[in-house]
Amino acid sequence: MRAFLHCLYQPYKWLFFIPFVTGGSTVLMGLGAVLLAATLGPRAGSRICGVLWARLHTYLTPVSVTVLGRRNIDPKQSYVVVANHQSNFDIFLLYGWLGVDFKWVMKRELRKAPFLGVACEKLGHIYIDRSNTQAAIASLRDAKRKIVNGTSVLFFPEGTRSRSGELLEFKKGAFQMALDLGLPILPVTITGTRKVLPPKTLDLFPGPVKMQFHAPVDVSGTTRETMDDLISRVRAIIQSGMA
Repeated sequence: MRAFLHCLYQPYKWLFFIPFVTGGSTVLMGLGAVLLAATLGPRAGSRICGVLWARLHTYLTPVSVTVLGRRNIDPKQSYVVVANHQSNFDIFLLYGWLGVDFKWVMKRELRKAPFLGVACEKLGHIYIDRSNTQAAIASLRDAKRKIVNGTSVLFFPEGTRSRSGELLEFKKGAFQMALDLGLPILPVTITGTRKVLPPKTLDLFPGPVKMQFHAPVDVSGTTRETMDDLISRVRAIIQSGMA
C-alpha cells in the first residue's frame, strides 16, 4: 500500500511542491524577511516570515507535527539549543515550532542558496567556515553578542545529517559556547523527519514527525576538563527521545 501511495504522490511532489518551495514561496518569504528585518528588526522577520515559511511547507507536504515538552522552555531565557539532525526537513520543524527567537549556526556553503542565504544573513543567523578553524572561532565569537534577552542559539552538534538514523558523536562547539556564555543547554529530539525526507535525496513523502523539548541542562560548575561529561549527558538525553 505504501508503494502505491508513494507513486500517487509523485506528480504532486514534482509538479507542485518542489517548484513551490524552490520558487515562489521561498523567494517571497525571503524578500519579506529581509524587508521586515530592515524595518522592524531581525526578530520580527524571523518570527513572522520564517515561521510562516516553515509551517506552510510542512502543512503542504503534508506532515503532522507533535510537540512535547513545551513547558520546559522559558521564553524569557536564552539557551544553547542542541538538536539531532536526520533530514533537511528538520529545518522546517525547528523554524516552525521551536517557538523562541534563535540564531542558527550553519555551514558557510548555505550562504550561496538563492534568496534563502541572504535572508538568513539579514536575520542574524551565523555562518561558519568549517574548513577554517580560526575563521569559525571568530564567527562564533562575534555571534555571542546576539544571544541575549531571550534570543537563543541553535546547533546541530552532530555536524551533519545522520545517514543511518543513529545518533552521531557530538562536536564541542555548542557546549563551549554554553560555558562561555553561562547559558543552559536545551536538548531537543527530532524523530520521523528521516522517513519524510531521507538524507541526500528528494524522496519526499508525507508522515508524522515529533519534536521533544527536554528539561534544560545547567552548565554551572562545568569546566573544559569536565566538558566531555556534559556532552555525554546531553547526548544521552537526546538519545532517550529516539526510543
